[in-house]
Amino acid sequence: MAPKAPQRPPEETLLLWKREQARLRARVVQRDTEAWQREPGFSGLRRVGGVDVSCVKGDSVRACASLVVLSYPELQVLYEESRLVSLTAPYVSGFLAFREAPFLVDAVQRLQEKAPDLMPQVLLVDGNGVLHHQGFGVACHLGVLTDLPCVGVAKKLLQVDGLENDARHKEQIQLLRAGGQTFPLIGGSGSILGMADIRSREHVRRTLGLPVPGQLSVMTRAQEVPRPSSSSTEPEGEGDPLRTTAEVPGQT
Repeated sequence: MAPKAPQRPPEETLLLWKREQARLRARVVQRDTEAWQREPGFSGLRRVGGVDVSCVKGDSVRACASLVVLSYPELQVLYEESRLVSLTAPYVSGFLAFREAPFLVDAVQRLQEKAPDLMPQVLLVDGNGVLHHQGFGVACHLGVLTDLPCVGVAKKLLQVDGLENDARHKEQIQLLRAGGQTFPLIGGSGSILGMADIRSREHVRRTLGLPVPGQLSVMTRAQEVPRPSSSSTEPEGEGDPLRTTAEVPGQT
């Protein structure tokens, strides 16, 4: 018999999750705490990690939790682990960490035990950080629990604090002409909640030979057709694989 899919938790559980988010959010540090962060070109950065939980298509219980550590700037794989896991919590918008973070914390702890010299100096997390309805997405959650600087790398724009996927936002995206160019995502409060870039989209399209959306011939500028996001029920870490929003790190 197939494992039963996790059911939506009762409101009492969601309230407890909110309280836990608020408790841990107080421990987030949004400033440079590591020496390499203040060095030109991050010259002291040697190891970069990436984590992700990928659901098995058509299966609401099984998923693959992965941790990869790369050398920097060479980007050679130093460590890699992937494990099948059984999800015990459903996806609820705004609470992705309670579904995925335990598996990612376990992966980081196993690395610490097996090869502490390969521990990453920063983790890139498939999900949101401070750009989140509670200001505390899965990247912040993981940063607090692992005591590692974490950067949320989301695939769609959460429309919070006045951020909108409107004509102005789309125009800013279209003005990005080369890999590495960015623009800040500034909320209505005046806080910088993240940055958007085109490097990953451009690399994927070039590697896979995908056409640039809206163009009949290859051009130097990668464009995209943005998708609505605020009312979507997709997990924070899922969506358009060619769209990336890199967020402000969530650190402890």
